Amino acid sequence: MIPRYAPRDVAALFTDEHRFDTMLEVELLAAEALAEVGVVPTGDAVALRTRRPVVDAEFVADVAAREAITNHDTAAFVDVVQGLVGGPEAAWVHYGLTSSDVVDTALCHTLTRAMDLVVAGVVGLRDAFSARARETIDLPITGRTHGMHAEPTTYGAKFALFALMAERDRGRALAAREAIAVGKLSGAVGTYSNVDPFVEAYVCERLGLEPTPATQVVARDRHAQVLYACAAIGTTVEQFALEVRHLARSEVGEAEEPFRPGQKGSSAMPHKRNPVAAERLCGLARVLRGYLVAGLEDVALWHERDISHSSVERVILPDALTLCVYVLREATRLAEGLVLHPERALETLTAGTRGLVFSQSVLLALVESGMARDDAYRVTQRLARRALEEGRTLREVVADDPEVHLGEAQVERAFDLERLLAHRRRFLDALTWEAP
Repeated sequence: MIPRYAPRDVAALFTDEHRFDTMLEVELLAAEALAEVGVVPTGDAVALRTRRPVVDAEFVADVAAREAITNHDTAAFVDVVQGLVGGPEAAWVHYGLTSSDVVDTALCHTLTRAMDLVVAGVVGLRDAFSARARETIDLPITGRTHGMHAEPTTYGAKFALFALMAERDRGRALAAREAIAVGKLSGAVGTYSNVDPFVEAYVCERLGLEPTPATQVVARDRHAQVLYACAAIGTTVEQFALEVRHLARSEVGEAEEPFRPGQKGSSAMPHKRNPVAAERLCGLARVLRGYLVAGLEDVALWHERDISHSSVERVILPDALTLCVYVLREATRLAEGLVLHPERALETLTAGTRGLVFSQSVLLALVESGMARDDAYRVTQRLARRALEEGRTLREVVADDPEVHLGEAQVERAFDLERLLAHRRRFLDALTWEAP
């Protein structure tokens, strides 16, 4: 992932130094487990741990140089480790293992740690939405369907629904973390032909993973599940960001992104305050969904394995996890800092819509007065069109139309905003997690 979208803590998990260091830990734990079952002399296992190489930039360069000869990255890694450990004890490095035992277990460990950051990010976003929902539940705004004025809702209802989406994302992220928190050290085709199952259990326990039956590789539907969780999170963020973009349009003006001192909205037009963060989040959501397609195509491998998935994963897994954490943190900042304009929203809801948002209430009032529903619909539809054409409010044309026979109390009730929003706090009742 390019540095622009790479938070340091998650990006650090996907460096070559971290990858090789985790692989080295798998190798050392495997040797210690083999000592437990009497295959490796205890003293040799201790020596391997004592002489553990430091994995730094020089180590990475040495592996790259060796790979230029072996044309096999894991074999190159093992050669470098054995050379640095030295002595006869080095022969026990990678004993009975195949490359994927080390690579897949190390990768799953890294992905598990990355998913911990994703889960924390989802919780942060959910709680930001939840806090804004409670803060704004009583602020009315025009609801829109098909992009057109529909009926009144509130800012808080919008935020509450985003919070519920994020809570579902949290569940998906936790499930993906559980799915990927596995390891395998079962040999060339997963049959433990040259390694005791105890070794797998020993290594996994110390890495916080669960042993799993496998072929030569851990099944890739697990990795696809991680990518789906990331893609779903991106889509939730996109839903929120798209709402921000629409509400920020000049002709709407009901919300806007926070604008920092010194910030410029356009290089040419000084008046501009563009929703650049929301636009960026919508774009990056597309990237996250693209990773999922590639991840799903990695699931089907030839027989016990091929390596068609490997090159893909070197790109999509680090990028997806890094980008997902970035998107979550940026969306949280946007949710927390989003500037609302409730006075503008109320103006739109009342004068801007000419009261047409109350058309269903008028329809129902006519039905209650004894008019057939289809007749009531046609009358209300005509009244709405008349209000627009004459530049009047729906209430005004209702009051003087000869086909409408409603009492003042009925009219008052039909155009009562508080009545339409009386149940708005039910949205908050759905936010059942503990408030931060």
